[in-house]
Amino acid sequence: MRRFAARAPEVMAGRKRDSGLMAHFVPPISEVLVVADCWQAEPDAEAVIHRAIVTAAEIADADLGEAELAVMLTDDAGILTLNSNWRGIAKPTNVLSFPALAPSGRRGIDDAPRMLGDIAIAYETTRKEADDEQKPFDHHLSHLAVHGFLHLIGYDHEQDDDADKMETLEQEILAQLGIPDPYADRDPFADRERTD
Repeated sequence: MRRFAARAPEVMAGRKRDSGLMAHFVPPISEVLVVADCWQAEPDAEAVIHRAIVTAAEIADADLGEAELAVMLTDDAGILTLNSNWRGIAKPTNVLSFPALAPSGRRGIDDAPRMLGDIAIAYETTRKEADDEQKPFDHHLSHLAVHGFLHLIGYDHEQDDDADKMETLEQEILAQLGIPDPYADRDPFADRERTD
């Protein structure tokens, strides 16, 4: 918890968007694992991800209690393997989320934090998308971290209504982070292009 306070002081200040002072917001613990050397080109990636996830947890108002997740920063080859093995899709993608099974039974005071799941983000695809869309890399990375986190807490975009809810929440979270609406330039009559 002390690690998080140092990384995201603006979130830890104890304010909630509509209700004044919060009783007690406990951000999820996010461990970022860099498994591909290409991420060395983005030395701030870990801080960007932590800030995005803490902000998403606060705004989504998910009652997580003590929770943790892992974010793996990989390359296109690594995410292609995951995408192929878990989704049967033999191509790289930008972000994948793997929600953990919901715990059974009551949690005790001495229990470890609840595991939310894992997120994987591919560098080359993320970089290409940011460049193609002329967005700052950290804005696109924040969006992917938020998107992946929302999947871990139960949001999806399989149905249009669910997609609308998830996108609206993403827009609100990203606005709080000072990031423009990533869906603003989308043709409203075109098929939705999903982030993952």
